Amino acid sequence: MSFPSAPGVTNIGSTTMRYIPALFSGKLLVKYYDATVLSMITNTDYEGEIKKFGDTVYIRSVPDLTIRTYVKGQTLVNEQPESTATTLTIDKGKYWSFVTEDLDKVQTDIKGFVEKWTGDAAEQLKINIDTGVLGDIYADAHASNQGTTAGVDSASYNLGVTGTPLSLTKANFLDYIVDCGTVLDEQNVPESGRFLLIPPWAANLIKKSDLKDASMTGDAKTILRNGVIGMIDRFTLYSSNLLTGSATAGVRMLFGIKDATTFATQLTESKVQDNPNGFGMLHRGLQVYGYKVIKPEALGVLYGKKG
Repeated sequence: MSFPSAPGVTNIGSTTMRYIPALFSGKLLVKYYDATVLSMITNTDYEGEIKKFGDTVYIRSVPDLTIRTYVKGQTLVNEQPESTATTLTIDKGKYWSFVTEDLDKVQTDIKGFVEKWTGDAAEQLKINIDTGVLGDIYADAHASNQGTTAGVDSASYNLGVTGTPLSLTKANFLDYIVDCGTVLDEQNVPESGRFLLIPPWAANLIKKSDLKDASMTGDAKTILRNGVIGMIDRFTLYSSNLLTGSATAGVRMLFGIKDATTFATQLTESKVQDNPNGFGMLHRGLQVYGYKVIKPEALGVLYGKKG
């Protein structure tokens, strides 16, 4: 026996099941962060609450302390470090809206429904948001961390430039990775937490190279393990097919540390309502986000194509 449903509740035989937008949004955001590479290469720590498109959050930076020479018997100079806040406007958004005509049939398994649809939505959000962010932040990398004369001190490293990308092979790729590390060294970028984001074809070059010595990867295992690239010259290597460019014309690969770029996102809208034009339900959601390169000296670009 079935009974009339309350708003947001569907009766299926004698079982009452509820589709909860908050549950959907919570699962979606978790799955988005699991899927996106941005959580690996950007700073996602911020102060403030994102409630809507256009909100502002604040990113605190670590202050620089002054190191002084000590002389026996001197009076120490004390400083009061202050953390400056960088404002980040949440000025971008992605939404979805779809109709379910036969809600009873769709929600036969509400748990499976939520899992499958949140998984697909998270993947689509990753593709859209990652493509936009990765295709934009490279332009804000420090001028000395890219191009044919990279290196703020030496200006002696060729990292490729538009029109003349590097021709990368399994024989020379390691040399260019080491050059990227040296470029960051010349900017006094910390050695810990460095990343290098490369396309799948470049990851393929590394996996087929002679980098099988554990000392190369910085751990006790070979890099040829379950598709994980590992570490090379202090870089943790990540692979993404959403970088700007192509294997034949050139791809802008990013390297640096997470503190170079800040990124904030939130699912601000997730609702289910009656479809005014039919007998089903409308499902709608909005994810807003913002990003900014706040330390250009800690971000670089390696521009290369498959050789």
